[in-house]
Parts: sequence; structure tokens; C-alpha cells
Amino acid sequence: MSRTTLFVDVIIPLSVPNLYTYRVPFNWNDSIAIGQRVVVQFRKGKLYSALVRHIHQNPPKVYEAKYIENILDEQPVVNEKQFELWDWMAGYYMCNMGDIMVAALPGGLRLASESKIVLNPLFNSSGSEHTLSDKEFLIIDALELKNVLLLNDVAEIIEQKTVYPVIKSLIEKGVVIIEEELKEKFKPKMATFIRITEYADNENNLKAIFDVLEKKAPKQLEVVMAYINLSKRYSAEREDVKKSDIIKMVVGAEGAINSLIKKNIFTLYEREVGRFAGFENENKISELNEIQQQQLDSINAQFGFSKSEIRNPKSEIPKEVILLHGVTSSGKTEIYVKLIEQVVAQGKQVLYLLPEIALTTQIINRLRKYFGDAVGVYHSKFNEHERVEIWNSISNFKFQISNSSQSEISNRKSQVIIGARSALFLPFSNLGLVIVDEEHDTSYKQYDPAPRYNARDGAIYLAHIHKAKTLLGSATPSLESYYNAMEGKYGFAEITQRFGGVQMPEILIADVKDAQKRKQMKSHFSPLLLDTISLALVKKEQVILFQNRRGFAPQQECNMCAWVPQCVNCDVSLTFHKATNQLRCHYCGYAVKPPNKCMACGDTDMRMKGFGTEKIEEELQLFYPKARIARMDLDTTRSKFAHQHIIQDFEEHNVDILVGTQMVTKGLDFDNVSMVGILNADSMLNFPDFRSFERSYQLMAQVSGRAGRKNKRGTVIIQTHNPAHSIILEVMENNYLAMYTNQLLDRKTFNYPPFYRLIEITVIHKDVNLVNDGAKHLADHLRHHFQKRVLGPEFPIVSRMRNLYHKTILLKIERESSVIQVKKILTDVVAKFKTIPSYKSVRIRIDVDPM
Repeated sequence: MSRTTLFVDVIIPLSVPNLYTYRVPFNWNDSIAIGQRVVVQFRKGKLYSALVRHIHQNPPKVYEAKYIENILDEQPVVNEKQFELWDWMAGYYMCNMGDIMVAALPGGLRLASESKIVLNPLFNSSGSEHTLSDKEFLIIDALELKNVLLLNDVAEIIEQKTVYPVIKSLIEKGVVIIEEELKEKFKPKMATFIRITEYADNENNLKAIFDVLEKKAPKQLEVVMAYINLSKRYSAEREDVKKSDIIKMVVGAEGAINSLIKKNIFTLYEREVGRFAGFENENKISELNEIQQQQLDSINAQFGFSKSEIRNPKSEIPKEVILLHGVTSSGKTEIYVKLIEQVVAQGKQVLYLLPEIALTTQIINRLRKYFGDAVGVYHSKFNEHERVEIWNSISNFKFQISNSSQSEISNRKSQVIIGARSALFLPFSNLGLVIVDEEHDTSYKQYDPAPRYNARDGAIYLAHIHKAKTLLGSATPSLESYYNAMEGKYGFAEITQRFGGVQMPEILIADVKDAQKRKQMKSHFSPLLLDTISLALVKKEQVILFQNRRGFAPQQECNMCAWVPQCVNCDVSLTFHKATNQLRCHYCGYAVKPPNKCMACGDTDMRMKGFGTEKIEEELQLFYPKARIARMDLDTTRSKFAHQHIIQDFEEHNVDILVGTQMVTKGLDFDNVSMVGILNADSMLNFPDFRSFERSYQLMAQVSGRAGRKNKRGTVIIQTHNPAHSIILEVMENNYLAMYTNQLLDRKTFNYPPFYRLIEITVIHKDVNLVNDGAKHLADHLRHHFQKRVLGPEFPIVSRMRNLYHKTILLKIERESSVIQVKKILTDVVAKFKTIPSYKSVRIRIDVDPM
């Protein structure tokens, strides 16, 4: 044991700018490692699980280092490559390492003294006596008397200062859970297994059982034989047999199994099974068509790989990032699959990022057919236990291609990870490829809390750390990515026609203004839209309708004086939700019953204005009473498997019309959709943002791409008051290049990305006067350094949220400028601002590359 005095710099899960230094007891010198969690005391008597970032022999100069309380892990939970990503993210997005730790680590790997411990509802104390220590029993007794305990309470009960190892043990044994996990209603995945009884396991008795069953119960004999085959009874190692597997093998097995239990031949038992196992890989990856193969070859060449996946010794420098621009339904996913196959064959890991959880459902099923258990999934709808399980699986991924056969390669657990933006933080050790599908999507951007990162850009840097390749894919790429490809910074591949020769959808314009003049509108539906829906339903085809607003109606309004109910916490009108009969704020969640009369003039003529997905769903049922209609928006997809159920019902043709928000626009692939309707294109086009035209094009083009994806040309109806708008015409012509060229010219003229970098500084406080004064003071100091590059301060569209006022300052920086120097100046200015006594309570939020 080393007697050297060691110190560790740790990341504490709090938003503090610096790492904090602690002393390591001598007897732990040989156990401590970078990336482990350690228990430390920070602030008055509060304990936290912190991450070891550095180990050294230098005591802190301005304070006395406390000892670490305990080491929680035998092996690091965060590796050096992850820390490298965190360091970059903290610098680029101007946030603290504690912010990143909270965002990156699953809640099950974070504990603090404020954490509340409760008994696991699924815990059965019977039969657990031999597995629990005396101290663990004391905690269970206390929890049975008092439902919730803080970690400080546990310390008093067991008379031990450091309780983390005991709590960690109880969590691992499934005895207790952290209270936050109750929101997820976690249940371990259990399966029923069959075991042959001791009596039947005797070879002589088994022979006699065979003779009896053969004469009197052939179905039961069939079940017994199925069990023997599945259990590999006569092989070197027996295997457990699931009841469900036998039921699949033998028709009518349920009753036979019950009879065999009564005859003392079988017994049943339950045990927990892993959530991410049991997927058979079919190994039948479909062949590419000629165009797809050409683009795959082009991608491999630009990455610097030949067809045999060996580095191609070309004089041209290989590209680290390639943009694949393929029209909707062009078969981009098949190219992804081929690239994944190449990387998996090399024994490397793949990260496949998707913007929405809804998309993962279809992609997961697709990839698991090809790669089986090698495919893992990670996103926010998983509860903490599931997240920790996949985290540990990836962390334990070890692979040597020289020691494995090809069949083993295709079954490496968690080798291919599909996930939303949080999957970026997983503990990859041997990453070979990162795919960012729908790379333009704003869902890749984290808005609150910090770190306010863009997962697309983070993925590119993560791949750089691992010396891996990045493929960005989209039918409507972001202007920034397309510009980088056109300038040669990224590689580029393009597919301009749909797979199988299917034509792009026919796009028709419904002029709402003209239809209203002619009094032809039926509620919010034009005659063209209703006729096209009717024709699709007659042909037993499916319809998708897109309305980018959830709820029943955006607002309630007095018909006499135009008074509109407002949120008490935010400067927004309340949205009416008919299902719950509530007016609800979509910013803070405040809800009230709709008033019967105007609170201003007292008139009782209160009317609903505008329309959301809920109203569309209701009115469609009146027009098409026999149609099966479903809605897909934030309100209907809150539960864990809601996305999956809605998509599955639509795929299985149990739904005729799907009404939805942006969720229905993103990469979903349905065979039988012949018609898509965009109900209000103007709301997107008129949004006051420099990206509104780009985003409108992307949304309309993406949702249009859901129509006619397999055997026949689809139809798209766009309802608008302005049919001559340039963006609508470009969508009709599927002319991305025209949109890109026009928007790029505007961006260059007015100093916006990709020619300039943007940093948004928001001043936040509950006192509007303090916000005004503070924002002006901060903007004046920034102008001293950056002159005309500073815009504002200005109030945003919604200036008050959750009773906090916001005022924004926009900093525009030329691409050629040193971004490091800019951020250093900005950090210094903000730090000086925070030292002014009157502004100490003012919050400053910095968003680099706002979207």
C-alpha cells in the first residue's frame, strides 16, 4: 500500500465553475481511479457522489482539502474519452462540468444526501434473510414505519456516517429505489420459466412418464419433448426454458402445461430477465439498388475505405464527416445498414442518433432483424434502472476481432446503439461510426437546462475523439451542413430519386383565402382536402394530417371585447384542451376551467379561436364517422410505450387517419399512406425567426415525404392563404437547392449562420425593472468589446415564463474570429456583472449556437 499523499479533483453534480479537490486516505491509494464515483462532503453537511477527474499530489492552495468519504465503484463508470467530450462541451457551450455530469449520467448513478429512499413496491421480504445484512434490515424496518428516508436519516439509523455503500447494495438487490424512479413506475422485466420436478428428472421415472403420456395425453408428451429440446437436457450445459417459448412451439400448450404441473412433472418459477436481450438476428441484409450502391461506394471512398473496409491509401485526405442528402423514401436507411454492417464486422461500436423517440420504434425493429442483440436502445422514456443497465452493458463492451468468428461479431451485445440526443454521453470505448439521421432536426438541440448543446455537433466531436467517421443524413439538410458540404469541409453524397422508381408525391395547393370568399370551407377543411381524404378512405388507403399545434384551440376569446384568458405565470394565452376541459399553459403547466363569462366585460359569448390537433381529431370524426382516427402529439405520447402503440396501430392498418404535430413529419415509413394534408402552412411561414423559411420548407417537405412511399404516387394538400409564397412553390417543385440559394443570400446579407456564429445571452429575474437595467448594463459592456456585433437587448416573443422575465442580447461573431477569445471576453464580462451587488440575484443564461 502506497503512503504517498494523493489528492483528487472531482466533478460535483452542481453548477459550480471549478473542480473541487479532496484528499485520499492512504489505504485507498491503490483503489482510486479516474472516472470512479466517490462520496464527498460539499456545502454544510451535504454528501454527493462525485466523479474523479484528476489524481495528483498537489494540495489546494486556498482551502484545506477534506477527505473523500468512500469509493463507490471498483471500476470507473466514465472513461477518458467521455471526459474529453465533456471538456470540449464545457468550453464550447460555456457551461460547468457539473451541468454536464447531471445531463450525462443516468439518475441511478447519481446520489446526493437530499435523495429520498423508499421501499421498492415489488420487493418481497420473504426468502431474503440470508442476503441482507443487519444494517440493511434496520433500514427496511425504518422504511416500513416511515415511508421515505433521506440519506442523512439512514446515517442516524445505522449510526454510520457514510451510508452510500449500504444504499448502493440495497438498490442493487432491488430492495429500495430512489423516489424519483417512482414516476417511471419501474417494474423489473419478469418471465415465467418451466423447471422439471425432481421426481420427473429421474431417468427411469421420465421413461415411465413418456409411456403413460404417449397412450393417454399426446399433447402433454409433445410439450415435454419441447421442454427437453429447449433445455438441452442431454448436452453439457442445460438452459432455462421460458414458458412462452414452449407455447410458441406447441399449439394449445397452455392447458397441457397446467396438467403437467398437477401431475408433478413441471413446476413454474419467475425470474427477472434483461430488457435488451432475446432478439434473433436474421442476417439477411437486403441488397442495394444501383443508385444506392453508387452512393455507398462514394461514401466509402470519401471516408478513405475501400470495399473491403481497409483504409484506401489515396493521396486525397479522407473526410471525417459526410452529408448524405437523399430525398424522402430514397433508401438512406439501407445505406446506413450496410455501413453499420462494415463497422460491426471490424468489431467496433456504432452510434445511431435519431431526433425523436417516435422514430426509434421503427428503426429498432429494422436493425434488430439484421443485428439481433447487438442493437441497444437508449432514450429518456427509459426509467433509471433501464438506463443504468444499458450504460453498464456499453461500458463492459470488450471486443477483439481476432478472437471471434463472424457469427459472434453479429451478436455482440450493445455494439450498435440507437438513441436520442442523450445517447451521446454513453461510455463508448471503441466507436467506429456515428450516424446522425434527420440531422437538420431542432430536437437535437438541448434548450434547458445547461448544457445547451446540439447533439449533431457533439456527435461529430465524439467521432473525432474516437477517430471514427460521421455520416449526417437528411432529405432536407440544415443550411449549415449543406454549406459545409458545398465548401468541401464535409464530404457529400446525394440520392435524387425514390427507391424502386416511385414518383415524388403530387403536391396540390388549397387556397384557403379563396375558399373562404366562396364560402366553401367546412370548418378548417378546404373542399380539395376533404375530397382527397374521402377518395383515400374509399380506396382503403391511409391519411396523415399535420397541424403544428396541439390542444383543441389556441385560445378562448370574448366575442364582445376580445378579452383572452392569460396564464398567471407566463405572458401567453391559455390553450383549450377539450379532453380535460381545461385551459392550459404549454410553458408552465398552469391550468384552469374555461370561464363561462368574460372576466373583463362580463359578456357570456366566449368563443374558441384557432384549432389544434385535438379539434382536428374531433371534427374529422363528424365528417368521417366510420373512419378510425388517432392523434399523435405530446398529449397522447406521454407514457413510455405510447409512441410504439400508435405507430404499431397505424402500421397494422388499425387506424385510417393519423393527426399529429411535428412527430408525424420525421422519418416514419408507412406502406399504405397515399395522402398527406398540411392544414396551416402560414403559421410556420409567419413565425418571426431568421430560420422560419428554412424550417417551414423542412417540415412541409418531410411530412410530404410520408405519402406514396412504396407502390404508387402519393398526394399532398397544402392549405394556405398565400399560394404564391416562394417556400411553398419550392416545396411543390421539391427544389431544395433553390431554397438553399435564396436563404444563403439572406443569411450573408444580414450576418447570420453559416457566415456568423451566434451567442444568445438572456438576462432573467422576477423583477422586470431589474431585468431591464441589468440587460442594458450588460449590453453596454459587451458593446465596449464587440461594437456592432451586439444586438439588443430585446424582450422575446414570450417575455415572462414561470413568473420570470427574460430579455435577450444577441452576439454575432464572424466565422474567422477566434471563438475562444470571444468566449473568454464574454465570460469575464458576465463574471464582472455578477459581482455588482444589485445584480447578484439576476440569472444569466448563455446559449451558444441557438436554434
